[in-house]
Amino acid sequence: MADVDLLITGGMVVSSQGRRPAHVAVCDGRVLTLDGAHLSAVRRIDATGLLLLPGGVDTHVHLMDPGSTDREDFPSGTRAAAVSGVTTIIEHSHGTPVRTVDDLQAKNTYLQGRSNVDFGLAAHAWPGETGAVAALRQAGAAFFKVFTCTTHGIPGHDAAALQAHLLASAEAGAVSLIHCEDESLTSAAEALLRAAGRDDPGVIPEWRSRDAEVLAAAVTALLVRRTGARAVVAHVSHPEVAGYLAAERARGARLHAETCPQYLLLREDEVHVRGAFRKFTPPARARHDADEAALWALLRDGGLTHVSSDHAPSTAEQKTSGNIWDVHFGLPGLDSTMALMLSAAARGMLAYEDVARLYSEVPARIYGLWPRKGRLSSGADADIVLVDPTARWKLQNENVFSKAGWTPYDGMEMTGRVVATYLRGDLISEHGEPADQRTGRLVAPGGTAG
Repeated sequence: MADVDLLITGGMVVSSQGRRPAHVAVCDGRVLTLDGAHLSAVRRIDATGLLLLPGGVDTHVHLMDPGSTDREDFPSGTRAAAVSGVTTIIEHSHGTPVRTVDDLQAKNTYLQGRSNVDFGLAAHAWPGETGAVAALRQAGAAFFKVFTCTTHGIPGHDAAALQAHLLASAEAGAVSLIHCEDESLTSAAEALLRAAGRDDPGVIPEWRSRDAEVLAAAVTALLVRRTGARAVVAHVSHPEVAGYLAAERARGARLHAETCPQYLLLREDEVHVRGAFRKFTPPARARHDADEAALWALLRDGGLTHVSSDHAPSTAEQKTSGNIWDVHFGLPGLDSTMALMLSAAARGMLAYEDVARLYSEVPARIYGLWPRKGRLSSGADADIVLVDPTARWKLQNENVFSKAGWTPYDGMEMTGRVVATYLRGDLISEHGEPADQRTGRLVAPGGTAG
């Protein structure tokens, strides 16, 4: 009888603390040891020349399911996740917001057998409904999504409503993911642009302005500190925003700053050419190389604490059906985020240790999934990504598993590729093809929160 279920030999395990040669032994879905060369195994994999990273933990994902499944659903979105090396997601859909414990339980029931990766489910904070926070947290909501401006049909919180929510979440021990754009500024800008008859793509950065994001982020950061809450500012688009968050963290705020690849790699002026294919909010802010370089530096030094995809796809047909005001916000990202991070490491913009920190370890810690998720060490779930750091390839629309069927990075040259993904020791993708076993399970906060 074999000692373990799976033994991956000869690879180099990567964590935020460094890398080491290892022989990863897996038993009953968990890592038994990194020194298992002497053990016999049911399955034995030679990973010589490969890096072994903890599975990606993407904590900002919209799969529109149930709801707008013509845009995306759990089977297709989590196929994309598996192929890309993401083994855990936290999902929330604005089309069917989770506002009550019944909503959360119904969604979990519906999703059984629909996910290829493990998943957490977030709830939506609603102005005036702070009484729901404690019960939803107790029922396993991974976080509360909060808007400071009405977006996607979800009402925005003004400063008073945000303060009330943060006080309730602090008492309940919950985390909030906060979308920061000031509603008074976005509403005033929209009124002026519409009155001028504008419907060109250039309305996007004028409507969802840099000042609107900076103002809302600064107010949010102050309130997070004063209430003692734990929170994440979502999709930080520019170094100025990160600066306000860092200042409040230095004063004691329990506050994290999430960013996404679109802010590191896409430019503000692309919207004039690409139109609705660059309609997301906050929009891209980078205007020149210095803006991008500053964001990469913030990722390296911790000013930006972690990365997510903010996967919010629409098909090409949906992006071109209607004017710029009417088409959906959002980009597909699950297919590409890990690839872009690995390629950044190959180019020296990050280290592979940074990839493990930013896209696995820190998000797992923030949302209470650590130590079971986000690491490769004894006792953790055997969520393992095998990476060939020398592989050269292109991100292309035809290789996208999301229902979107396109990527904003089409044609971009990549170095480093995921060759296999394991979820709790089971192979869920190999050589760019998903197993589509749909064995993903609900995961709820319960570990050590960051």
